[in-house]
Amino acid sequence: MKRELVIVLDFGGQYNQLVARRVRECNVYCEIYSYKTDIEKIKEMGPKGIILTGGPNSCYGADAPTYPKELFELGIPVLGLCYGAQLMMLVLGGNVARANVREYGKTEVLVDKLSSKIFDGISPRTICWMSHFDSIIDVAPGFEITAHTADCPVAAAENEAAGLYAIQFHPEVLHTEEGLKMLSNFVLGICRCDGNWRMDSFVEESIKRIREKVGDGRVLCALSGGVDSSVAAVLMSRAIGSQLTCVFVDHGLLRKNEGDEVEAVFGSKGSYDLNFIRVNAQQRFYDKLAGVSEPEKKRKIIGEEFIRVFEEEAKKIGTVDFLVQGTIYPDIVESGLGGESAVIKSHHNVGGLPDYVDFKEIIEPLRDLFKDEVRKAGLELGIPKYLVFRQPFPGPGLGVRIIGEVNAEKVRIVQDADAICREEIERADAARDVGQYFAALTNMQSVGVMGDERTYEYAVVIRAVNTVDFMTAEAAEIPYAVLNKVMSRIINEVKGVNRVLYDLTSKPPATIEFE
Repeated sequence: MKRELVIVLDFGGQYNQLVARRVRECNVYCEIYSYKTDIEKIKEMGPKGIILTGGPNSCYGADAPTYPKELFELGIPVLGLCYGAQLMMLVLGGNVARANVREYGKTEVLVDKLSSKIFDGISPRTICWMSHFDSIIDVAPGFEITAHTADCPVAAAENEAAGLYAIQFHPEVLHTEEGLKMLSNFVLGICRCDGNWRMDSFVEESIKRIREKVGDGRVLCALSGGVDSSVAAVLMSRAIGSQLTCVFVDHGLLRKNEGDEVEAVFGSKGSYDLNFIRVNAQQRFYDKLAGVSEPEKKRKIIGEEFIRVFEEEAKKIGTVDFLVQGTIYPDIVESGLGGESAVIKSHHNVGGLPDYVDFKEIIEPLRDLFKDEVRKAGLELGIPKYLVFRQPFPGPGLGVRIIGEVNAEKVRIVQDADAICREEIERADAARDVGQYFAALTNMQSVGVMGDERTYEYAVVIRAVNTVDFMTAEAAEIPYAVLNKVMSRIINEVKGVNRVLYDLTSKPPATIEFE
């Protein structure tokens, strides 16, 4: 059965990943593409629906992102959001201009056409999230206005016969109270998707595709012990069994005692029948990172050294045809390979690979999934909950939680501080609703007083965030008493630290990790 697809054309909007997430919550598969994607490629993909995102430009500007009129003549339903709605109107003959009153934030929208398919089951007065300084002045021929606000006469418009819908607000954000229902109306009602993309079907389809691709080849899996690589490893094992060898590289940048914990789970005494190899390469990585402070350079060094270790292990095994990595969809987007997102950071399993890799092909069985979807796939595969819901950990490990140069002493400091942080948050039952929490080491040293003596030591930062999909996040409100206990223990137990800070920054503007 061919997988149904809805595509999101990205015009630079800050919420583009959220659009895809909300569509997937309707059990419809969705991918993000740049507005520069050729119309012929869109035809080849055969999407059941197309969504145009918001964006920071004015669609009538000389160099503004645009799309040919042919997109709206394919006979495929199109939903324009914010900038996408304005562009739809402009391209099809309407008029867009600077608004008299800019709208931003929660706004009451009045639905004028309750029989509209996009507003099926929506309240006549509904709270939506606005963020625009341009407005649709005149709708394009064939369109009718279906909603308005006190300051925006065209909050929504449609040409039902052509399957074209324009919405000035953002239904994808949680602040739009009935936004998910509107997107569901579009993908399930207007686009007539079946809504049958679920984790059980994903696992089943993935196993079939993996078997077809690998054939009788040999496969090497980069197993870090994190959620993504663990799910990828078990999925591959389910598909090809003994043809898979999992290599766990202990690069010396793991959390405290994590190397032994990973081996206990996946090694010969673990619950999974995996060909498991542990490579202790701590000093090798420290030597490569000596004197390097720039974050992207560190990432690329760690990524390349990973691959080199895998290649060496592959040669010991014999002929290996494929390399498996736990790449997930946020890795793709944040590496600048999906939509119009800027390159936020390279990933050693996306943009950080060296130019030459000694494998026939790289397999990324989870590259279509967001983090919460990876967890669902893990549960579907029968992986225990304590593994599936463990704290996420970046591929470069503590290399991106240590600001500046990495060395064994700094690794010891952040390992010890992080272990205390996680232990106290979990002990206080404060972790229940927190998506991720950890300690990072700044490159800042400051004066302190300990035991009546002057100190000049490092500052540790505690980071805790609430998030669902790891594309956006807000600082978690950890109780002060818990933070105070964390601070006290770190200062008293971790040599080299005399100051503990708490990071209140959301994502965006910050990333969840530090480098």
